[in-house]
Amino acid sequence: MDTYLVIFITFVAGLIASLSQLLFKRSMKGRIDGIRGIFKVARQRNALLGIAGYLAAFGIYLFALDNAPLSFVYPMFASTFVFVFLLSMFVLRERFSTSRGLGIALILIGIAIISTTI
Repeated sequence: MDTYLVIFITFVAGLIASLSQLLFKRSMKGRIDGIRGIFKVARQRNALLGIAGYLAAFGIYLFALDNAPLSFVYPMFASTFVFVFLLSMFVLRERFSTSRGLGIALILIGIAIISTTI
């Protein structure tokens, strides 16, 4: 399979997994107290959509793994860190810091280096 297509597929899986994280965060309405609290949160619409998103991302990720080496696909999936960072900043209004920005830059550099090796 074409390298660029595998990169795209893996990024799509990473984006869906990141959106699922956003849905999980939005489903939290306070502190979880024990198992009951976990099941209460898990029945909320956002949590159920997040679970469905994770399953979809997992399926897409498996497809990418079927068509490229693990040592290539897994580092590409690190794009989830970048997507979560951006979604947290722009949707949840979380603060940007220099150290987080540096970490994201290093992840992007690593992804770029890995993407040239297949």
